[in-house]
Amino acid sequence: MDKLFPTNEGGLDRAVRVIAGIGLVSLAFVGPQTPWGWIGVVPITTGLLGSCPLYTLFGWSTCPVPKR
Repeated sequence: MDKLFPTNEGGLDRAVRVIAGIGLVSLAFVGPQTPWGWIGVVPITTGLLGSCPLYTLFGWSTCPVPKR
């Protein structure tokens, strides 16, 4: 499972993703109330999992944990 979802996000990166995701999802309820706010589920999920598929694709990592 570690090859499919490797930990590649640091703590600050994860926190920013979750906060931004919550902000985007809130747009589905307040503000313009468009369905586009649900796109915020993606950064919330990646922030909680600690793994970003795009980071994996490009070989990037903001996680201080050394690669195996």
